[in-house]
Amino acid sequence: MQLVRSCLIAAVAWLAALPALAQGTISNLPRNQTLIVENPEGTIKNAGWFNIWAINAGGQSTGLHQLMMDTFWYIDPNRGVDGVWDNSLASDKPKYNADFTEMTVKLRPGIFWSDGVEFSADDVVYTVETHLKTNGLRWSAPIQVNVASIAAPDRNTVVFKLKKPNSRFHALFTVRWNAMWMMPKHVFEKAGDLLKFDFNPPIGLGAYTLNSFDPNGKWFIWQRRPDWQRTTVARFGQPGPTYVTYLDPGPPDKRVIAQLNHELDIIHDTSPEGMFTLAKQAKTSHGWFKGFPYAHPDPTLPAVIFNLQNDLLKNRDVRWALALLIDIKAVSMASYRGAATISAIGVPPTGTHPDYYQGPLEDWLKAFELDTGKRKIKPYDPTVGKQIADMLRPSLGDQVPSAPDQIARAFGRGWWKPDPQAATELLQRAGFKKVGGKWQTQDGKPFAIKITVEGEARPVMTRAGSMIAQQWQQAGIDAATTVAQGTFFERRQTGDFEAIISWSVETWGGHPDLSFFLDSWHSQFVVASGKPQPPRNWQRWSNPELDKIIEDVRRVDFDDPKGVELGRDYLKLAVREMPIIPLMSYNVFTVMDETYWTGYPNAETAPYTDPVPNWGNTKYMMVKLKPTKP
Repeated sequence: MQLVRSCLIAAVAWLAALPALAQGTISNLPRNQTLIVENPEGTIKNAGWFNIWAINAGGQSTGLHQLMMDTFWYIDPNRGVDGVWDNSLASDKPKYNADFTEMTVKLRPGIFWSDGVEFSADDVVYTVETHLKTNGLRWSAPIQVNVASIAAPDRNTVVFKLKKPNSRFHALFTVRWNAMWMMPKHVFEKAGDLLKFDFNPPIGLGAYTLNSFDPNGKWFIWQRRPDWQRTTVARFGQPGPTYVTYLDPGPPDKRVIAQLNHELDIIHDTSPEGMFTLAKQAKTSHGWFKGFPYAHPDPTLPAVIFNLQNDLLKNRDVRWALALLIDIKAVSMASYRGAATISAIGVPPTGTHPDYYQGPLEDWLKAFELDTGKRKIKPYDPTVGKQIADMLRPSLGDQVPSAPDQIARAFGRGWWKPDPQAATELLQRAGFKKVGGKWQTQDGKPFAIKITVEGEARPVMTRAGSMIAQQWQQAGIDAATTVAQGTFFERRQTGDFEAIISWSVETWGGHPDLSFFLDSWHSQFVVASGKPQPPRNWQRWSNPELDKIIEDVRRVDFDDPKGVELGRDYLKLAVREMPIIPLMSYNVFTVMDETYWTGYPNAETAPYTDPVPNWGNTKYMMVKLKPTKP
């Protein structure tokens, strides 16, 4: 309990200095009423910044967007508490007119802000109009590009008029990991400059309010609202924990130790070795799967993301050459110790996607030809997933599946063959030359590339980047990793990288539509170098063919099979152009301790939501959790 005691002692000292923020004497928090969760963002630099709509080094995964925010709809990456789709602040699904230029939303009545003011259409209109007239807010760009006007014909109805047809406009207000959250009009209209307003203390629509936080950003404590019945999760019952603490427990080894000592109920993510240690030593700890591979397969695609505004990386021959210098089997073993699910195409091999994309495109990938300038090759190897399974079988035995379909689900299908000769031909066609075993650019300078990684906060991805840099070095490229822990997401957003191990592909998981990320890849959202890029086109790819695909998607219904066909068109284009090098699904080693809480989601008996605690969907986990020791 030393970790908890330290947090509580610090909290008491701080609250003595700032009594206005205290909502209880947290030194006496009962352990059996307190859920302790790892904050994957680590220590927050600007801890007192709760204005989630303006970016200023504040935290999102501190519990702010999981427990306090709300918006129209949620789509769960798994099965959901009551189905994949949930109407949250909205009382029904979005209603579009015939040409998808107008969207009507009916709001759920009887929902209240945490300060007692009732939520209404006025809040929605204010939120949208504020983004229309204010540049630099988190969702300013998609609102300004899409919305012509918004009106509220009555207290529980809003009507969006769109500038162009967009059948996926509702995705902006549909939580997968997060979404555009509603702003309390009665608070923000008095705030002055919204880009400088800290929103401290925050007012929310969720079932929890802020109790206290460490001004140094180490921990945040949330308390269940007395009037939780006036929030949207009340439909599913009372949230179990009275208090939820999000804290920075330190690097992976300290997270493991904290959970072994029952001081950390949910580890957001640890190393494979940490997971294996807990599986062996902690009878009360478990992952998403009871056994190997343990981890939850998020509908997210880690990749080598290139900065396509960098002159060296604008040529697809260079990008393809770098892809053909990667041995994905070594990357899988270095990063996940083999517990990875690889994908050669730009969509994660999780949820429903293998049935809609990886499987149907397999024959196309086998036939795909790449012109190196000297010859045509077929770079796809359909046996790579099986090769990884075969590598693991001697040590893991029956835990490794042998049936082809099970291997494909667990480890993926194929990937690109390592081909140094083809990479050489592509680089030579791009004007590069090799001198003394080292590659030089067209102007005779060393071909140098740095891969930005997050560091100890995300060890799996960091090790993947290190292995790829090593493979590029062996091929004669001056490659190295650079660690951006604490500034990683800022650097990703501002384009302060050459290549970065991260993700710009995030899907619904439970639904085959790809618009969640794909719409944001339209060239209309790409900004100049150095300026913050709106999510999620971190590679800043502009392509007219891609724009047409996205625009066609906007004109078909969310559930129309034509959307899947267009998704396949995108995937084929991405293979040809290689704007990113897809690697694998993001398998997260979230570990849950049942010493104090039970009812966590799991793959076998309760796949009702994603257990990874930084997801907005984890608000549904709170209503399932029950104290093990009442």
